[in-house]
Amino acid sequence: MKILAIDQGTSSTRALAMAGEGSLRVLRQMQHRQILPQPGHVEHDPVELLRHVADCADAGGADLVALANQGESCLAWDALDGRAVSRVIVWQDDRTADVTRALQADGVAGEVMARAGLPLDPYFSASKLGWIMRHIPEAADLAQRGRLRLGTTDAWFRERLTGRFETDIATASRTSLMHLDHGEWDPTLCAIFGVPIDALPVITPSAGDLGRLPSGARLVASIVDQQAALFGHGCRVPGDAKVTLGTGAFVQALTTGPLRPAHPGPLPTVAWQLPGQPVRYALDGAVYSAAAAVNWARDLGLFQDFAAIGDFDAPAAIDRGLAFLPALTGLACPHWDRAARAGWFGLSLQTDRRDMMQALIEGVAMRVAETVRAMDAVQPLTALSVDGGMARNGYLLDFLAGLLRQPVHLADEVETTALGLIQMGHEVEGQTASAPSRRAAIQPDTQAAALADGRMRRFAAIREGLTAINRQIGPDTP
Repeated sequence: MKILAIDQGTSSTRALAMAGEGSLRVLRQMQHRQILPQPGHVEHDPVELLRHVADCADAGGADLVALANQGESCLAWDALDGRAVSRVIVWQDDRTADVTRALQADGVAGEVMARAGLPLDPYFSASKLGWIMRHIPEAADLAQRGRLRLGTTDAWFRERLTGRFETDIATASRTSLMHLDHGEWDPTLCAIFGVPIDALPVITPSAGDLGRLPSGARLVASIVDQQAALFGHGCRVPGDAKVTLGTGAFVQALTTGPLRPAHPGPLPTVAWQLPGQPVRYALDGAVYSAAAAVNWARDLGLFQDFAAIGDFDAPAAIDRGLAFLPALTGLACPHWDRAARAGWFGLSLQTDRRDMMQALIEGVAMRVAETVRAMDAVQPLTALSVDGGMARNGYLLDFLAGLLRQPVHLADEVETTALGLIQMGHEVEGQTASAPSRRAAIQPDTQAAALADGRMRRFAAIREGLTAINRQIGPDTP
């Protein structure tokens, strides 16, 4: 049976299918607007996203459809007529930073970590949904009348296209409203964030019989894009890990169960749940700015051609005392410091644009390495499979491999999210998915371990110094 993968991402919605030679082919791609009403606010039009998902579902005449969602992006709508009463508040949005800071001051961070396994951060859906309840009167009115729907974008798509108000357990684990051990919405968490529990969708496995679309095709998988990519990389046993180098960088590794670090760092999350099988867990770590930092630097005029920043003749910038901290929207894993900001350190009259770009590329690599190293301390990692647009940057990949103790593989199939969706569809139909192919590993140089550790120590010192300075002179300082 023909399986169609729909990857509903931050910038576009795409339909992909397996071609005859075994590679994935994009059948349709539709860009959507990025709505930036004020600093820190990032929104999408839910009707536009729904239209694009529906159009993609009609591409190619598939029997089965599998859907990936953005993860933490969320909205509100009317249960009676399906009308959205808010825009989609995107995962990048940090309008609730003051809310999470206030909750931190109230001392509820430990309670949230114990139940959801997540820190207080505007990245996750809970504070966004609470914001909707406080700032959109129609949402509060609908809640009073028992007609409010609240959820991540997948729940919006699934109800509007299948008539079933549902979300999957992996997506639910990214909200800060689900109890990680029980796999159910938690009344205490909902009360903390001000989210009415009866407005939330039913939690289902990530794959199975998830309803029929208007085209007649069966929806057989619905899951967060990063978890779909983890599946697509062929990660199946604890210690298997992947890194996606895209707008942000996202590291995930399968674990033996819901591992809970003593302090917020790598975060426990649900990887997936297949029909009739137990929940699989993972550790998750995000770097907010990866390709986003590169694109920002291009807009500043630091370079024009991406090929020009794939190789550098000079010694490593960090070895020359030059570094860049890519904290353009704060620091995620393992620091979880939204107040941190980006900056170069070590500029001189001799520094040119190429030096600055070399430091930026290295800064992204060192932030990813910080995340991988923190994850390895909780769940030992065997190897890393890498994908994403920035994985095409040879300097980044080589520099990253030099910072890690595990071999780094570049995935042959760049569309790992779609591949994971299609593999899940095969599993639902009782077919075992074949392991994806990977390129020869970039092996870690054990003799260079001391050099790597030295670079990481210097970067850590610069990061701590820059964040300390930001606390002193940041906009919140009187």
